[in-house]
Amino acid sequence: MGADTEAQITDLTVHDHACLTFGEAEELADLTAAFVRDGLTGGARVIWLSDTPHEAVAELGRRGFDPTDVPGRPARDGTGPITVVGCQEGLTAGRAFDVGRAVGWLREQVELTRRKGYPALRIALDMGWALRPIAGIEQLPAFEQEIAVMVGEPAKRTADGRGAGSETTGALSVLCQYDRDRFDPVTLASVAPFHTHSVAAATYHDDELLRICRQYAPPGIRIAGQIDVQAQEPLSLALAEAIRVDGDITVNMADLTFIDVSITRLILEVARSIPRSRRMILHCHPAIESRFVILGAADLPNVDVSRR
Repeated sequence: MGADTEAQITDLTVHDHACLTFGEAEELADLTAAFVRDGLTGGARVIWLSDTPHEAVAELGRRGFDPTDVPGRPARDGTGPITVVGCQEGLTAGRAFDVGRAVGWLREQVELTRRKGYPALRIALDMGWALRPIAGIEQLPAFEQEIAVMVGEPAKRTADGRGAGSETTGALSVLCQYDRDRFDPVTLASVAPFHTHSVAAATYHDDELLRICRQYAPPGIRIAGQIDVQAQEPLSLALAEAIRVDGDITVNMADLTFIDVSITRLILEVARSIPRSRRMILHCHPAIESRFVILGAADLPNVDVSRR
């Protein structure tokens, strides 16, 4: 065991205990939304245990998901297909963490999922709570070890020939989420051995001025910072890989503050090259939108400009 195997978020399946490291809130929301989407497609029940549950609900809604069980909604039973839970409800009690209580909550969720007839459970665990000064935080590696045991239990029963159907009953996958800029390397190293995979966004360019990475939900690419002609090569690669995926392509530029004419033209040229049955959605601020309008985006029938 050990998170030495890198994987895309879309590669995860049952019995995976993956470690997601992220650097931006947008990256966390995007990757989690893909984890949710793929779970729902497979008929699983999905839980996002978030340090900021109301923001998590808003981010899922922005990407087309409507959690059936959310903080503050009356009469929720916590067994809908998508549940958003605050860390204090599942893992922490006041200003203390106890690994036994946390594991007990996880086992309760597995049992609820089984009783409600879902074939599997996916849980996204935002570990931001572990950055706060709470008692018991030294138990974090032990908690990750317990999760690894739980994730492996159904798979072991199947391999041993016991528990017929355990691939589709009690199947569990867990995505543990760590902010790589806030968690220290020692902590990240201490939990790595308990994960089956390490997960991060596929990145084409990343420096202090510009980040270009794959977007998973909705599919496409994300560009943040400032971009000019010097980034033409990695942007072309990102767009080419986005085209190879079926369906519409979203170019998320919500966090882009500058784009030059050459890059604007490049994106529009790619839009012209794809079949008219596919759309390219340009998601950006008004100042960036004006660049595309000037260069004829409004004249392309399969280009939609969406403001943020």
